[in-house]
Amino acid sequence: MSSNLAAPPATPANGFDPGPLRNAARWHRAEYAFWVLPVLAYFVFAENLSLLSQIAIAALFCLSLDLILGYAGIVSLGHAAFFGVGAYTAGLLAKHGWGDPLLGLGAAAAIAAATGFITSFLVLRGSDLTRLMVTLGVAVMFYEAANKLTAFTGGVDGLQGVEVKPIFGVFGFDLYGKTAYWYSLIVLFIMFCLARRLVHSPFGLSLRGIRQNLTRMPAIGAPVNGRLVAAYTIGAAYAGVAGALLTQTTQFVSLDVLSFSRSAELLLILVLGGTGRLYGALIGTMVFMTAHHFLSGINPQYWQFWLGAALVLVVLFARDGIMGMLQRLHAAGRKAP
Repeated sequence: MSSNLAAPPATPANGFDPGPLRNAARWHRAEYAFWVLPVLAYFVFAENLSLLSQIAIAALFCLSLDLILGYAGIVSLGHAAFFGVGAYTAGLLAKHGWGDPLLGLGAAAAIAAATGFITSFLVLRGSDLTRLMVTLGVAVMFYEAANKLTAFTGGVDGLQGVEVKPIFGVFGFDLYGKTAYWYSLIVLFIMFCLARRLVHSPFGLSLRGIRQNLTRMPAIGAPVNGRLVAAYTIGAAYAGVAGALLTQTTQFVSLDVLSFSRSAELLLILVLGGTGRLYGALIGTMVFMTAHHFLSGINPQYWQFWLGAALVLVVLFARDGIMGMLQRLHAAGRKAP
């Protein structure tokens, strides 16, 4: 006897249903539209390709912080340490004849990841405030080391003599910044896709659980320390790639890549865009750097006042960042008749 009632979906043998994660990982139309914007920007803002390249690099750097803060809940004020490690790695390779861009990216990611893995055991020992101070201390140590090792880093004068070869031996870096822009944008897109796949995996789901309830996750068998070490290492690798991109597109490394102001500004950008959303890092970077560019041009002396006022408004009316505000508006629009 047949029945019109559909049989309930079978539960996997391991008790985990990947359906919700698979649905969350699907691309939406708004995401496709978002990635069309940088392509259009190449033609609309052809005279500002250098600025657009810097935005792409800063967005990747901010994305690396979102992986450890927005998803793993690790607060950091010294994330520039990994950015600087990646920048100097790519710069030193290029200076000594190993100027292939992809080789520089890979080496920067590996060295920065190794640095993140080693320092993670120090960072993850304490609570949020302790972690904050340890990350700051690590960054200060790297800054002073780069300042003292002038034979290798150039000290305050910066690392000079960086010669980056053409990409695949064909696409050389030109004065107009065309190659640098496409190179930075493509690397950003690839790294974003990898990060998006990561956060929508069981690993990313466990990171969210650790961030929301650290004490309950061990009860369900989640290796908390192992997950946090892995997330911190991956975030460091992403920051290293961003630092290498900056070196390769400018062919110069300054001591500023390890400065505290870079770490603090990065945290500010992420809070502005919205933590734990990936696109919040990208949107926050676009808004912050665009506002920085135009406000400093209008009022070179007091542009920070107007930028600070804008940030205060965002905190007052969009506590979860610009991305969170956009998501609430979208949800309200769908509920409206």
